[in-house]
Amino acid sequence: MIPSKITPSMMCADLARLPETLSVFAEEGIEYLHIDVMDGHFVNNLCLGTDFCRQMRRMSEIPLDLHLMIEAPEDRLSWFELREGDAVSVHAEATRQLQRALDRIADAGAKPIVAINPATPLSAIEEVLPMLHAVLVMTVSPGYAGQKLVESTINKIRRLRMMLDERGYENVRIEVDGNV
Repeated sequence: MIPSKITPSMMCADLARLPETLSVFAEEGIEYLHIDVMDGHFVNNLCLGTDFCRQMRRMSEIPLDLHLMIEAPEDRLSWFELREGDAVSVHAEATRQLQRALDRIADAGAKPIVAINPATPLSAIEEVLPMLHAVLVMTVSPGYAGQKLVESTINKIRRLRMMLDERGYENVRIEVDGNV
């Protein structure tokens, strides 16, 4: 069994206390900082962009877990100065070139992750399973904090774990995002 990890979302962090917060995270062994990047197109919200990511890199050695809720992420990955050890999620629904996006993430030394919305079937990711470090299952519609959990996603997570294990991808992690 893969051990559970907590990756704190920086979207709701108190910016006035950010250095103190990051220090506590480092002391407690937090392995990733979850950064929600939204473009106002794929989702109707704007949140945390490239400048915020650069600031986080200056303030902390903790790798980033970039959740890119942006259209055509394969064309925008260079904006984020990916580093070895970072994790990067791209939405299956946000690109017509999912394999290309995942290849570019891996080529940068980061860990490729595909994110899927609550209504997206697991079949949407079958062909890219060999490329994945993880699958990010959204348990709310992406774009806004504080939404109610879509209850059907709990069973979807179970079915995903079974699918991964049955196909020999026991080491592929499952991330869960939204009202956790």
